[in-house]
Amino acid sequence: MVKVSDYRQATNSEGKPFFSLELQGGLEMVKSNSTGKFYATVRTTSVSTTFDEATCVAMLGQELPGDIQKVECEPYEYVVPSTGEKVELKYTWTYVPEG
Repeated sequence: MVKVSDYRQATNSEGKPFFSLELQGGLEMVKSNSTGKFYATVRTTSVSTTFDEATCVAMLGQELPGDIQKVECEPYEYVVPSTGEKVELKYTWTYVPEG
């Protein structure tokens, strides 16, 4: 199960506004490569919608059957917000419905 945790307004390539929902998976314990200690995290991803803002607000807290999974993609550069370090990633997180 994933939960709708937030929403955001963005602009499409034609300059028109639209909303997306942020989806959050369940709690996971991950072992740090650098320290060997475990830390808690959740996977997140966003999905575009046809909703207006009021509908997005109404969706907050809703649960959907499915999971957030790692999917390979073309390499891209990502800046780690906490350190400013630039890294190259070859995956993205995607919502996959149950079934």
